[in-house]
Amino acid sequence: MAEKLALKGGKRTVPPDFIKPWPHVTEADIKAVTEVLTTAKINQQQNIQASGLAKEWAEYMGVKYCIPVNSGTAALHLCVAGLGIGPGDEVIVPAFTFWASAAAVLHHNAIPVFVDIDPKTYCIDPNLIEEKITERTKAIMPVHIHGMPADMDPIIEIAKKHNLYVIEDVAQAHGARYKGRLCGSMGDAAGYSTQMSKTLSSGCQGGLFTTNDEQVYKRAALLQYFGEMVVPGREREEQQYNAYGLGWMYRGDMFSQAFVRSQLKRLDINNALRVRNCNYLTEHLSKIKGIETPYVPIECYHVYYNYVVGFNPKELGLDISARTLREKVQEALGAEGVPTGQWQRMPVPAQEIFQAKVGYGKGCPWKCHGSNVEYRKEDYPRSVEFIDSHCYVFDVNPPNDLELMKLYVEAFQKVMDNLDQIL
Repeated sequence: MAEKLALKGGKRTVPPDFIKPWPHVTEADIKAVTEVLTTAKINQQQNIQASGLAKEWAEYMGVKYCIPVNSGTAALHLCVAGLGIGPGDEVIVPAFTFWASAAAVLHHNAIPVFVDIDPKTYCIDPNLIEEKITERTKAIMPVHIHGMPADMDPIIEIAKKHNLYVIEDVAQAHGARYKGRLCGSMGDAAGYSTQMSKTLSSGCQGGLFTTNDEQVYKRAALLQYFGEMVVPGREREEQQYNAYGLGWMYRGDMFSQAFVRSQLKRLDINNALRVRNCNYLTEHLSKIKGIETPYVPIECYHVYYNYVVGFNPKELGLDISARTLREKVQEALGAEGVPTGQWQRMPVPAQEIFQAKVGYGKGCPWKCHGSNVEYRKEDYPRSVEFIDSHCYVFDVNPPNDLELMKLYVEAFQKVMDNLDQIL
């Protein structure tokens, strides 16, 4: 018997206010931030929190050096700058990512070159990288998208073959593993975001830079603070006020860093809870005709910054586009109380900045370095197909648990069983 959808006046599946927000704030988190604010010498907390976070994240990652910064974009920019990538150099970036991956390249007057994605993992496809390498290429930037590790071994092999650097974009994949190795520990440098929605959250904005190379670390540290040589905590006594290069103000703030340090203690636990939730969704949603659930290679530990579902109208015998089906189902799910959404609306190279090559001033870095790199939308069909046919199911984070996931599954089944009401 048909069940009336909430969109058509039926009963809503997920009750209002049932979903708990992320990040999950505990008494320990509140205490960590409060102690910064109530300390007798608050001026010392900038260095205490930054140095503490740097030490703890480096230890967690098993790397030598870490620099906390004010955003994931800043962290990626320090990767580019720290590796000595300069004006006119090219960096290979996946066509599907948040555009900050490419922006970090442009920030150093270098040129992003895009590669389409693997149709199963939605990370950069290693098989398409070599054809994009030129004499100007200096690095490959795999992005561990949605918390899914990129296929790192062939990427590292290609980089070694062509004498290129590897920059890992780990903005969405704190604690994710590839063949037992933590994402962020395999390349020459890595950038992470701690923006409020991330799996390691600052509650606001923040980022982390890591490397095992002392020279890369020193160069990045110099550029993190106006290009000056500064001993943290000794600015008043030792700062020369002499810039040795063009630097930026990328320091993070002490309150968000204290929050991150507290959250870090529960990162692995929270990841495991999120994985449990998402495994439950996959187990049950995969049985629903017309729904595609995430593919996870056996060698990967996916931490699900986003849970991705796809829509296949052909499997249902429907003569409509995947995008139409997705949009109709999303509307119905929203009425049922299931939060879904689109993230990127187009491949990064299709964005106006690349189509018009506006960059800096009069078309730099392309025109001022004689670059003939082209950004044709039709070169990234897999990215376009993914965007059209997939959406995200939100709030799979703890403290939400299987009770909520069961309601999500119930809502999906309800909508998919009554497509005639929305098509």
